[in-house]
Amino acid sequence: MSNLFHVKQARCAVFKRGIVLHFKIHDDKDMKEIAILVHEDAVFSTVSGAMDMLIHTNRLFHESGKPLPFKIMLVGEKSSNEYLHHPEPYVGYSNIANMKKPGLIIVPAFYGDRGAIPQKHQMLINWINRMNKSGTEVASLCSGSYFLAEAGLLNGKSCTAHWFDKDDITSRYPAVNFLSDLVITDDCGIYTSGGAFSSLNLVLYLIDKFCGREVGIWASKMFSLDMDRNSQAHFAVFKGQHQHNDDNILKAQHYIEQNHQQQLNIDQIAEYANMSKRNFIRRFKKATQNTPFEYVQRVKIEAVKKELEKGSPNINLLMYDAGYNDIKTFREVFKKITGLTPQDYRKKYSRGTPELEGMDIYQTLN
Repeated sequence: MSNLFHVKQARCAVFKRGIVLHFKIHDDKDMKEIAILVHEDAVFSTVSGAMDMLIHTNRLFHESGKPLPFKIMLVGEKSSNEYLHHPEPYVGYSNIANMKKPGLIIVPAFYGDRGAIPQKHQMLINWINRMNKSGTEVASLCSGSYFLAEAGLLNGKSCTAHWFDKDDITSRYPAVNFLSDLVITDDCGIYTSGGAFSSLNLVLYLIDKFCGREVGIWASKMFSLDMDRNSQAHFAVFKGQHQHNDDNILKAQHYIEQNHQQQLNIDQIAEYANMSKRNFIRRFKKATQNTPFEYVQRVKIEAVKKELEKGSPNINLLMYDAGYNDIKTFREVFKKITGLTPQDYRKKYSRGTPELEGMDIYQTLN
């Protein structure tokens, strides 16, 4: 449990729906005020999802005769109840001008241009920065991490977000240690979550952290969320990092992508790019955020993944087609990149849609 949130510890058993729950007992003064930001570009499912989980946790405590652990506020540049059709009895409304320092700010995901939207809400970003400097913790859901990065809160820190944003975030914010495989990061009171609905795993983590393990397990069961889920690697699609101005490296990337079936080596690729090996490795890493070796492995494994998604039955044949000769090495590389074995990946994703075959839907989304 975090040292940042001190509570008086005592134990009591409460029977609810056949489950024995043990609570940390909070005095009213220990209630954690949580400000969930709301604005017109917010992905409302991340707002409502976080709000729903926190509300139900409050209801659990209320129905058990215990002080509420959370004071939940929807906060925006203007009065935030304008964004809700049915105000909740457990939720308050405020704006940043009237909001005193909360214990935690939750920043939702947003729709739209990754560069333009945070700039549009500079007033919110400035407020997040001021509150954090005064001691408020901050959590971002999915692309909400852009707001934290714009506020300077992620400089020198680890963070995650949707895997699709990896190239953009690492290019736009080089001082940020972006860990695209992780579902949750917790770095000195700055919390970030993985993509889309995996943001609910961060809310579960916060409930577990602030209310205790038993309440965390209860929330896990009530919301059908896995406890301690730590990876979104198997969801990620490797797109390469082509948004740079190094033509020689771009030439090398295309060579790798067109010849991934071969047993490529770095000397061979550097020679193709008309560069010394040392200079090639340095420039490749700078341009793509991957070493040449990592890039080759990711391209090969991405090709294998696409075949497994089609239900290809012969994993050994796919291994050879990708330029691997040793099954043990292939499995280790595959699991390191995806978090799953080739067999498990095929079981999970092999129910394809024939009408989409040959269509690069991820390129379409760009």
